[in-house]
Amino acid sequence: MKRKYRIGMVSVLLLSLIMAGSCGSETEMNKTKEKTKDANEKQVSKKVLYSALAGSWYEGSEQALRRQLEDFQDKAQTEKLDDIIAFILPHAGYRFSGVTAMAGIQALKPKHYKRVIVMGPSHRVPMDNFLSVPGVTHYGSPLGEVELDHEFIAKLRQYEIFQTIPMVHETEHSVQIEVPLLQYRLTDFRLIPIVAGQLDKETVDKAAAILLSLIDDETLFVASSDFTHYGPNYGYVPFKENVPERLKELDMGAYEFISQRDASGFVNYCNTKKNHICGEMPIAIVLSMLAPDSKATLVKYDTSGHITGDYTNSVSYLAVAFTGRWRKASGEAPESGSAELGDHDKEQLLKLARGSLEYYIKNQKVAAPEALGVAISPAMKQVRATFVTLEKDHMLRGCIGEIFPAQPLYNSVLVNAGKAGLADRRFRPVTQEECAELTYEISVLTVPEEVAGYNDIVIGKHGIVLNKSGRRAVYLPQVAPEQGWNLEETLSHLTQKAGLEKDDWKEGATFQVFEAIVFGEEEK
Repeated sequence: MKRKYRIGMVSVLLLSLIMAGSCGSETEMNKTKEKTKDANEKQVSKKVLYSALAGSWYEGSEQALRRQLEDFQDKAQTEKLDDIIAFILPHAGYRFSGVTAMAGIQALKPKHYKRVIVMGPSHRVPMDNFLSVPGVTHYGSPLGEVELDHEFIAKLRQYEIFQTIPMVHETEHSVQIEVPLLQYRLTDFRLIPIVAGQLDKETVDKAAAILLSLIDDETLFVASSDFTHYGPNYGYVPFKENVPERLKELDMGAYEFISQRDASGFVNYCNTKKNHICGEMPIAIVLSMLAPDSKATLVKYDTSGHITGDYTNSVSYLAVAFTGRWRKASGEAPESGSAELGDHDKEQLLKLARGSLEYYIKNQKVAAPEALGVAISPAMKQVRATFVTLEKDHMLRGCIGEIFPAQPLYNSVLVNAGKAGLADRRFRPVTQEECAELTYEISVLTVPEEVAGYNDIVIGKHGIVLNKSGRRAVYLPQVAPEQGWNLEETLSHLTQKAGLEKDDWKEGATFQVFEAIVFGEEEK
């Protein structure tokens, strides 16, 4: 008998979760500060992401940091270059990479850059075929605050490959480390921080085309990357003799493709040599954006082994400047927006959810979609956050998901279905005998957006993310209607879920809201 499906913009069962897990609350460091500022002729909330690197990766006070940067400048003594449009700069702690990075920055001749794109790799959060831009208004360091180019970032967010994953930016050093250097050398610029995940060639080309359609010759691009990571700490020991010379040979092999503006050759070199160059994707994107007559200049090369005198573990640093003009965008940028999920897509996702759990229980490993007879459509490849809910005899039997998108939709369903059945700590793991008795439901979430205050929350429509005093808790949209709560009751319960007092939502709390598209099998 063919199953029936219920589909609609509704909400899901009582849940609270931030990145992945089941019902509950999460405590985390909140590195944002809210003020009020007039921006784009509207009153908007000012939100600053203050770097967590101050005092460890570089000096923690303004005076000490300026002295540190002045010392790097004295040591760099770089020849100035005309018409710099892009850099590759290292992103290790300043003790190791500061002089190399400053050598690159010091190559700039006086010129006005109205915006600076800083793109670094994601070291901690896996991101498959998308990039993340922040949801804050400013980045802060001991040297002050830099305003983001809000209009530019809003245009990027129109494209499905550009998402906003807050925890990526809060923890990612590869972008934050470049900000004080830019503040020290430049004035009156706006910042565009971008964190890149692991990208295939199609996504690299798409990101390059989108960026080319938006930039001009007053745009500076910084690809943040360290080069060879050598030694047992990095699991890469291809040689043990003549280490300094062999390291330079590896790094210059990569630079050869960079100097030729050969993005595909560079990526292939990294893969062939199994050489971990962490900013591989940002470098590939900037190489794809360069015009044929642009020129690469290796400004400085160094290694941490040379700096410390110990090559047991060593990381390489290159400062590369690109001069010329940006390549003109060929044709139109890729279409913005994302494909709409059709009924067939939803059927296939439900088939994927059911099949993935049953396959794992039987085989003790994750199934590939093709092994389950599921064809992945373009709509199913969108980067979306999901929850998978299991019911048995009309009772909750497991539910796991994520609030912020961090993987393709089909993979999110594949992973969360298995976790809902086997990793929800509120329930014993699902057995093979139970599988036929389960009913599956999938919730596809919109990206959470900040609201000015709790009065903007619509009960029954919005899921809620509450933040206060470093604590966070989440309810998905159906919580309040199912419990019969009004807004005040909902926020009181949510605040207590975060480990706070029931009235703490009334002052000093911030809120994000989201919606959910939910579809599921007919209840058994």
